[in-house]
Parts: sequence; structure tokens; C-alpha cells
Amino acid sequence: MNLDEFLISDFEQIQVLRDEAHSVLAFIAIHDTRLGPAFGGIRRWTYRSPVEGLEDALRLARAMTLKCAVSGVPGGGGKAVIVDDPAMDREAAYRLLGKHVQQMGGRYYTGPDVGTEGSDLETVGEETQYVARASGGALAEVTALGVFAGIEEVARQLGHSKLDEVHVAIQGLGGVGMQIARLLAEAGAKLSITDVQWDLAEKAAKDLSASLVEPGEILSVEADVFAPCALGGVIHDLSLQTMRAKAIAGSANNVLASPEHGIELFRRGILYAPDFVINSGGLIHGALTHLDGSPPPETRIRHIGQMLKEIFELAKKAGRSPEQIAGDSALERLHEKPAIPFMP
Repeated sequence: MNLDEFLISDFEQIQVLRDEAHSVLAFIAIHDTRLGPAFGGIRRWTYRSPVEGLEDALRLARAMTLKCAVSGVPGGGGKAVIVDDPAMDREAAYRLLGKHVQQMGGRYYTGPDVGTEGSDLETVGEETQYVARASGGALAEVTALGVFAGIEEVARQLGHSKLDEVHVAIQGLGGVGMQIARLLAEAGAKLSITDVQWDLAEKAAKDLSASLVEPGEILSVEADVFAPCALGGVIHDLSLQTMRAKAIAGSANNVLASPEHGIELFRRGILYAPDFVINSGGLIHGALTHLDGSPPPETRIRHIGQMLKEIFELAKKAGRSPEQIAGDSALERLHEKPAIPFMP
């Protein structure tokens, strides 16, 4: 990625937050607010370099814009990233973020993400009113429900009327991945699972009667559906050489290393459920709860399956990848609105 071009051409606002006294380095990226305020959680992660952390914030913020647009949420994309460091004062980091979010006056609404826990959100909430107090577990449940609905539709696209006819290989058993595994197990699906936390994977395999697979071998499992539920970028030139699943549908963000990999999946006949569609349940729940004052009904989350059905049908007719169709749909909705940034 050409970082300079990406920064200039694609984003409304990027902030670098630094507190040297507490070893804090963080980023806030606001991608697009034409449809409404930006939504996006706070990710705390150990990166190889500050630039890698900034790139992650940009990718995730852009994905949130697409999620909002394609799912009909009147909002846009934002993201906060804390570059984790052993010397960092964790409380100071979240407090600094909260102060900057408050200064935005409602232009950006944040919440949980990888590495951010309920206690961290409480710290942020002491500095700003624009933060979701829902626990990561609660958002994990609605995200998992949306992914489950998406996998149901993917199974139908593969010719299966019931999930007990389907074999799903799950990569990652964090908050969302574990919930997805449980829902699939309850539906009778055959499961192959893995996680870098091997003790967690072993226990889950026993509890769910699932096959346990080494992390490096999950892509080569001959499954109906590969469900990436960890970090992104797992579909790339090398992984495509070992991919044996008929479809990809999971909760991870930015699954494709590049848009070209989505086109290659389509060329190979591997069905791909665009990540910013299938994993949008948490965003739909959090954003609409904030905007409407109450959470949306469960049917709103399950509608993700219908959204995917329409995308798959359009992709077949157009001879283009589902990723391209979903992206075009999101951009069309964005362009219906004047390019005037949201102001509270």
C-alpha cells in the first residue's frame, strides 16, 4: 500500500495521539461521515512498527464505512488503535483516547474491539459520552448471530438445506469465533477448529465434539466452509495454494490481503461472503442502539443472510465477485449523499 496516497485520498481525518510520559502512541482514523457519524471500536495490539498500527486503523475504518453503507446504517467508518507497549500506561492510553473522542463532539462514536475490555471502556467513559458501554461479550453475540445467518445462506448456495450437512473449519476461537462455533454445533454442523491458544482449542473441541486441527493446517481442511474468525489478511497468494474449502464466511475483518484475491476466489469457484457484510452484526447493533436509543430486533441482524443472498445472485448475473458487488453497492449509497462531513 502507498501510505501517503492512501492518507491523502481516502480519509476525512487522522489523528496521532502521543503521551511520551506514559509511553502512549495511538491513532484515530475517520474515514467517511457522509451518511452520519463515524462508528468504530478501539483496538489495542502489539504491532511491529507504528506505521503498521496506522495502516490497521485505516483499513479498519474504511471497512466500517462499507459496513454502514451496505447494511443501511446511517453512519460511517472510524477506528482507534492503541500501539501496545510493555512500558505503556494502559489507563493513561484509554483516558487520552476518551478526551479526544469527546472533543469530536459526536462525530465519532467508539466501543470495544480486540484488546479492549469492559474496564477500559469504563475509563474511556469517564472522559467522553460517545462510547458504547455494552460489553465485548454482548457485541460478540450479535456479531456471531449475523455470521451464523450468513453461513446458513452460504450453505444454501452450496446446495445444502440444513447445516447438519455442512462441514465448517473455524480459525480463531475468541469471543466471536467461540459463539459461532457453539451456534453451528447446536445446528448439527460438523466442525474442525483451531486457535493459537491451544488449551482453549482443546477444551472447545471436547465441549463441541469438534475435530482439533493445528493452526497451520486449518486452511487445508477439506471443508464446505472456511470461517476465518481471527485477524485479517489470511487469504493471500500462499494461502490460496492450500485452500480446500468451497466457501469462505467468517467474522474476521479484512480477510483478503488485496481486492485481487477476491477476484481470484471467484475465478476459482470459491464462494466468498464479503467480510464487511457478514460480520456487520455488531456494528448494526451498536450503531442503531446509539442512533435510535434502543437495540434493533434480532431479525435486523439475521437479515444479513438475505443481504448476502442478494449479493451472491447479483454476482452470478454480472460475472463479478461478491466483494466487487458489495463494494459497488456501498459506494452507490455513499454517492447518493453530498460529500459534506457530518457535523454534530
